[in-house]
Amino acid sequence: MLSFCGQDRCSIDANGRIKFSPRFLTDFMEHNGGDVVFHCLPEGAMAVYPEDIYLQMRRSEPKPAERASSSMVFRRTLRRFGAMTQSDKISTQGRITIPQMYRDYAEIHPGTEVVVLGIEIGVEIWNCEKWKEEFGKINGHLRDKGEREMAADLVFNKENKDGI
Repeated sequence: MLSFCGQDRCSIDANGRIKFSPRFLTDFMEHNGGDVVFHCLPEGAMAVYPEDIYLQMRRSEPKPAERASSSMVFRRTLRRFGAMTQSDKISTQGRITIPQMYRDYAEIHPGTEVVVLGIEIGVEIWNCEKWKEEFGKINGHLRDKGEREMAADLVFNKENKDGI
C-alpha cells in the first residue's frame, strides 16, 4: 500500500490541533510509533515527517560541524532548520498540536480550513488558499515543461526527417 498519499481537508481547533485521518495516522504509527517532526517550509506551509524520515533527510551532510565552521551559507541553513523545526508525538486520539509560531507562519489559525496532503515521506499542512495557488504553480510548470518538450521533439523529428 502507498504511504503518505492523498489529501484531506480539516479544521484547526481552538487549541491549534488537527486530527489526522486514519490513513495518515496508520502511516505515521508505522514509523517510530508516532514520533514526528514539524518543519516550516519556505513555500509557506508546514511539513510533518516521521522522526526517522526527518533524521534520514538531515544526515545527508557528512561533516556538518566542519562545514559550519567554514560556510556562512551552511550556518544560515542550520539556523533555518533549527528555528523552524520541532519534534512532537501524535496523541492517542490521533492529533497533533501545531505550535503557535508555526501556525502564524503557515497562516493556519483556529477555525481555518486546511489541506493535509501526503508527500510520500510525510504530510504537508497548507492553508487552503495557499494550496490552491501552489497547486496552480505546479500544474502551470508541468504544462510549460510539457510544451517545451513537445516543441523540442517536433524540431528533432523535423531535422531527422530532413536529413539534417
